[in-house]
Amino acid sequence: MFFKHFRRVAFWLWPGFAMMLATPSQAGIVLGTTRVILPAPDKEAALMVRNTGAGDILAQSWIEAEGDSGASGSLPFAVTPPLARMSGDGRQLVRIIYSGEGLPKDRESVFWVNVQEIPQTGKENQLQIAIRQRIKLFYRPMGLAADPLKAAEALQWQVRDGVLEVSNPGPFHVSMIMLEARRNGQLLLQEDGRMLGPMQRLQLPLSSSGKPGALELAFVSINDYGAQEPYRARVSSEQVVQASKVEQRSDE
Repeated sequence: MFFKHFRRVAFWLWPGFAMMLATPSQAGIVLGTTRVILPAPDKEAALMVRNTGAGDILAQSWIEAEGDSGASGSLPFAVTPPLARMSGDGRQLVRIIYSGEGLPKDRESVFWVNVQEIPQTGKENQLQIAIRQRIKLFYRPMGLAADPLKAAEALQWQVRDGVLEVSNPGPFHVSMIMLEARRNGQLLLQEDGRMLGPMQRLQLPLSSSGKPGALELAFVSINDYGAQEPYRARVSSEQVVQASKVEQRSDE
């Protein structure tokens, strides 16, 4: 039951805003994937964009580095076409091209692919909204020995001095959602999302709990295909452990 809740991630819109988006004048873009993975020696990857609305739009695409709030022209990627006109129910293939230099060769690198819809000029007194969608772009150099589908299992968890520590010894990023830690049923840590980079260590403070005992850890990772995979572990003080994948029954 606990992990069934993990799979039900809902996003709610303020009702007035949702009604505004549903008006016929407002187009909507849909991306064909939740993430883009570009493995070497490939030099490019593709992203399908669809305009689900009835009106024409302009689709602007660009790439940002992790943590950036604007376009980054110095990155070793090119996006083509950077600007495309899309008719109602039209599709556009966006190509992401890597220049072949400038990124680490011993670990995966992460960026953001942005696609923003720009509605065509509307009628007088008609509100037009430019909506941006962002998904992650992962570049993987050649020669990485680890398995990216087992990256979440390789994470190392430990409790020390009231802090939950997690280390990622591998070369791949691990994206987690619904991270929780409990002791004797008491919730000590809860996060909606967290991404752990290659060779990164994080310290996550726990709420105070006077009761002794092991920590019950549960989280959900997102794999290469965008699927959610639940994990759990029992973490004792000063002991390093790895989480195990929870096998989901077909009737759940």
